[in-house]
Amino acid sequence: MTISITDEHAQLRQYLNRFLGERYDLAKSRDVIKNGSGWQPDIWQAFASELGILGATFSAEAAGDDGGAAEALTITEALGGALVVEPYVETVVLAGTLVRELVGAQANDHLRAIAEARAIYAVGTLESGSGHCYHDVQTTARRDGEGWVLNGAKAVVTFAPVATDLLITARTSGARRDVDGISLFRIATADAPAGLSQHVMRTYDDRLAADLVLDGVQLSADALVGAEGGAWAALDLAVDSATAAVCSEAVGCMRKLVDDTVEYAKQREQFGKPIGSFQVLQHRMVDMYIQTEQASAAAELAFGALERQPQARAKAVSAAKVTVARAARYVGQQAVQLHGGMGMTEELAVGHYFKRLTAIESEFGTDEHHLIRYAAN
Repeated sequence: MTISITDEHAQLRQYLNRFLGERYDLAKSRDVIKNGSGWQPDIWQAFASELGILGATFSAEAAGDDGGAAEALTITEALGGALVVEPYVETVVLAGTLVRELVGAQANDHLRAIAEARAIYAVGTLESGSGHCYHDVQTTARRDGEGWVLNGAKAVVTFAPVATDLLITARTSGARRDVDGISLFRIATADAPAGLSQHVMRTYDDRLAADLVLDGVQLSADALVGAEGGAWAALDLAVDSATAAVCSEAVGCMRKLVDDTVEYAKQREQFGKPIGSFQVLQHRMVDMYIQTEQASAAAELAFGALERQPQARAKAVSAAKVTVARAARYVGQQAVQLHGGMGMTEELAVGHYFKRLTAIESEFGTDEHHLIRYAAN
C-alpha cells in the first residue's frame, strides 16, 4: 500500500513542528530527565488536548484508509526531530495496536483513554536471554480459581515507572519459543498487586525504563487481554508497527543532524575559511543527506506494508530497519565528527541526537536480526 501524504498531513507536520519548536525545549527536557520526573506530563496533556495527536491514528477516518499509517509517519518524524522522550511509540503505537487488535468491544474505551491522556501504557515483552525474539516467553501464567498467577521477569520495559497500565506477555501453554500459547495481561499500576517489583533505570538515550519482576502476582480473570494463548498475531503486528515508528523517528533525528551540521559548517572557520567551503566536507554532508532520504523512503514503505499479510509486512519492516539503522549510524557519526570534540558534549544537541540514533539501531531488533528475518521471509 502506498502512503498518501495529503495537504492535511502537511499541515499537521507544520503545526506540530511549530508547537515543538515553541514549547519543547531540549535543555529543559534533559533537566527533567536527570533531575525531575523523567518526562513532562504537561506536554503529554497538550499532545492530547491541543494537538490531538494521541488519538489521531485511532479515528474512524484514519482507520478507513491506511490504518492511520500516514498520521503515524507524520507524527513520529516530527517527534524525532524534536527528540521527544514522552512515550508516544510505547503507548499509542505499541500498546494502542495491542488494544485495538485484542480487546474487542471495549477497545474504543481504552483507546479513548489513551487519546485523552488518561492512560499511559508500557509493554513488557522481552526477557533476559530472549534477545529480540518476542515469542521467546518464559514468564508463566497459570489459572488460580477464577484468576491468574504470574511468575517471571521482563527486561527494560520503557516508561514502566510512570505508566498507568502495564501489558505483560506470559505463557499459558506451549513450549518456550512457541508462537501459540502466549497470552497478554493488563496490570493497573495504581493498585499494583503484591509480588510485582520494578528496578527503575534511565537508559543510554535518556528514557525512563524498569526491569520488572513478577513473583506470584495474582490477577483477576479480567486481567487477561484477548483470548487465552492467542496474543501472538497481535503482538507481531504491534512490534512491526512500533519498528516502523522508530524508523520514522530516526528520520526526524537525522534531518535535524543534517541541518545542524550544515549550519555549523557555515560558521566554523579553519585556515581563514568556513569549513563548509571545503569540498571533501561538502561531499560528506551530501552523503548524510542522501542517507537520510533513503531512510525516509524505507520508513514510508514500512508503514505502507503494515496492512499487508504478515510475511510481506515482516519483509518490508525488516528491510526498513536495516536501511535506517545503517543510515542512522552513518549520519550520527558524521555529525559528531564534523562538529569535532564538541559533538559529544552535553551542551550541544548533536550529542543527544547521536545517542538516540545509536539506541534506535538496536531498538526492536538490530540490523543483523532484521537481515536474518528478511531472508527468512
